Amino acid sequence: MPLPPRWLRRLLIAPAVVLLAFLVVTTLPIWALLAAAASPLVPGRLRPLRLLWIGCFYLVWDAAALLALFLLWVVSGFGWRTRSPAFQRAHYVLAGWFLRLLFWQAHWTLRLRIDVVGTDPDTALPGRPELVLCRHAGPGDSFILIHGLVNWFHREPRIVLKDSLQWDPAIDVLLNRLPNRFIAPTPERGEETVRQVRHLATGLDDNDAFVIFPEGGNFTPRRRLRAIARLRSLGLERMALRAERMRHVLAPQPGGMLAALDAAPDAGVIFVAHTGLDRMLTVADVWRELPMDKRIVMRFWSVPPEDVPTGRQQRIDWLFDWWAQIDAWIAANR
Repeated sequence: MPLPPRWLRRLLIAPAVVLLAFLVVTTLPIWALLAAAASPLVPGRLRPLRLLWIGCFYLVWDAAALLALFLLWVVSGFGWRTRSPAFQRAHYVLAGWFLRLLFWQAHWTLRLRIDVVGTDPDTALPGRPELVLCRHAGPGDSFILIHGLVNWFHREPRIVLKDSLQWDPAIDVLLNRLPNRFIAPTPERGEETVRQVRHLATGLDDNDAFVIFPEGGNFTPRRRLRAIARLRSLGLERMALRAERMRHVLAPQPGGMLAALDAAPDAGVIFVAHTGLDRMLTVADVWRELPMDKRIVMRFWSVPPEDVPTGRQQRIDWLFDWWAQIDAWIAANR
């Protein structure tokens, strides 16, 4: 479904979410009674009630974020100063608050625990920008990464995201006010995508983190096969063979990484992998796992800028080498 224009999203979708949150909260006792009645009929401990609570919480969380963002818009002179350093910082602080609240709730309701191992951005190259390249698998992994960068490592992320995420009005409003790029991942827009990524990675300062997901989407077995077939269709047989040997990740698409490295030659590079959500590929998988009771492990590897290859093909091979290492780490830690 094509994304509506921004003005329509602001005038219709965002207010509709706030209104829906109000209606759900005011009628919550009715929904809770229905979910409680259904709970004995469904396997799992109070699964319908947990799902109801998670859905209601996220809806209210989204609506509260929209109201806070509207207040910031008013205070900034009805949007006149939203791009000023002070209001950019205010938006990052607001994002940190709401992400802390979201993951506090995830810990309490879903029994979700997140552990970080390896050299993280806080200790790898303090005082320098970082390019963060992360695998993409499981529900909410991008939320977890941004939560970590903002709240644990005090970085200001610049993120390359799929344009479909703008269907969530809070994500839409917040991230469009900050230096991020929503990309439509289509081959015919490849050059335009690379240009936008290069522009976004230009001018990083000492506490910035440029975030990109080189796989272009969440891992599924079907997408893995499609990525391999695409490499073959482009005549990249050697890369296709390498991708076939990687069982838990998609073949990385190097264009965004190459553009970011060219735009930010002084930045360090952080590779990020995670396990704990790998087996939740569909809505049915998520339903089956509730409550999750998961320990998510995020593994960071840091590469200083002087160790980054300089040639184009060297960098592509280097990216595939790292993705093979990530694949091996996932296989050993699932």
